[in-house]
Amino acid sequence: MMAKTLYLMRHGQTLFNLRHKVQGWCDAPLTDFGIYQAKVAGQYFKDADIIFDDAYSSTQERACDTLELVTDGKLPYKRIKGLKEWNFGTFEGESEDLNPPLPYGDFFVTYGGESQDQVRERMAATVLKLMQETDGQSVLMVSHGAAMANFARAWQKNWRLESLGHMTNCGILKFTFENNQFYLEKVIGHDFSSWKEK
Repeated sequence: MMAKTLYLMRHGQTLFNLRHKVQGWCDAPLTDFGIYQAKVAGQYFKDADIIFDDAYSSTQERACDTLELVTDGKLPYKRIKGLKEWNFGTFEGESEDLNPPLPYGDFFVTYGGESQDQVRERMAATVLKLMQETDGQSVLMVSHGAAMANFARAWQKNWRLESLGHMTNCGILKFTFENNQFYLEKVIGHDFSSWKEK
């Protein structure tokens, strides 16, 4: 079976990111800067001549809007619940200062949310199934910071780089998918320094 390439990308900045609110299964719209970030990421793919055969997004608006901006609304895509962010239970929408120290482990389960293992297993199962089922060689998935980091850690034995770093808005994890294994090749960030506030 021929190797496939997965570009797993985080959504652009949202109002809750800006206000430092816990944002898992709850949602907030992209800010003007978040829209700009998505367009910069879209330009990265154009400049690199990367054309997607298939695309998937978390069902959350911030991810769908990011995908549509990245692809200029020209690529059909499927919305997938399994690509959603970590569920933080009753901490949703609260200030980020209330988060416990990392790693969160089972902390949010007590408050109606998911454990770290549940997020990792959900993301791992979802992404694997999508990559097994697609005929595309180049695939875009738009998801969320904590969900992406936990997916990447599920395949840490196959990393081809030393560190994941912080999952920045519109940051991209590039994986090779071969023989039902994911190999993390690269973490792609962008330069947003030319942003001008409206």
